[in-house]
Amino acid sequence: MELLRLGPIGHEIPVVRDDDVHYDLRPLTADIDEHFFAESGIDQVRSALSKGELDVIAGAEDLRIGAPISRPSAVVCVGMNYAAHAREAGAEPPEAPVVFFKMPSTIAGPYDQLELPPYATKADWEVELGVVIGRRAFRVASAEDAYSHVAGYVLGNDLSERRFQIEESGGQWSKGKNLPGFTPLGPWIRPAAEVDPGALRLRSWVNGQVRQDSTTSDLIFDVGQIIHQLSQTMPFEPGDVILTGTPQGVAMSGKFPYLADRDVVEMEIDGLGRHRQLVTVTR
Repeated sequence: MELLRLGPIGHEIPVVRDDDVHYDLRPLTADIDEHFFAESGIDQVRSALSKGELDVIAGAEDLRIGAPISRPSAVVCVGMNYAAHAREAGAEPPEAPVVFFKMPSTIAGPYDQLELPPYATKADWEVELGVVIGRRAFRVASAEDAYSHVAGYVLGNDLSERRFQIEESGGQWSKGKNLPGFTPLGPWIRPAAEVDPGALRLRSWVNGQVRQDSTTSDLIFDVGQIIHQLSQTMPFEPGDVILTGTPQGVAMSGKFPYLADRDVVEMEIDGLGRHRQLVTVTR
């Protein structure tokens, strides 16, 4: 079962895909958002599917695929969470999760065009496993308990402008993380019960050439540890998104050029679909 939002930007409708058939979720919810998750929306969808209560959407394959969640209240990101990525950035693996934030307005669909301003000369890609919170998580007792707060998982691209993040950041990573379109998500959210977050292959390509190829088994802090540790000092609400970090193979390593006009960025995580973003530099 996969949760999607289909349609033009700003006019997406909530959809579930089951056995390659798209069903309209509007009888159950206005959107896939914090209210959907707070009200046990996934359970409602499963029930409606089993009872045959949802209408099929004809021609769904021809509709734009938007981000599968509408404007979460928070996008929390974990940096340097793969040891090899920390080393390629010239840093030691952290002893606690490194945290920064992205604005919800940066969220884009998985196939939306990425428009860079002309001064964004060090734009970089980061394939990441995203976590969608299903119920409030604050002072979670253990890493094991943390998984009961997860609604599902999503493929994310934590796009970054390294000049703003590092060279001119003033120590604030978020300055290089929040250009428009810098958080493509999707194409779908897969419910947590259907995913093993510790055994997923994640890959990225630029212009058809492999850049990243790793597995979530290499995470320094796994999903449960991230939620457990961070929830001691910040509450997570239903619909919040956590991006768990990227593996080695980014442009910041010095091995590859930064993104340029007409580049094509693609990425994929097992069971969570694939992204494709065409880069254009605006004038």
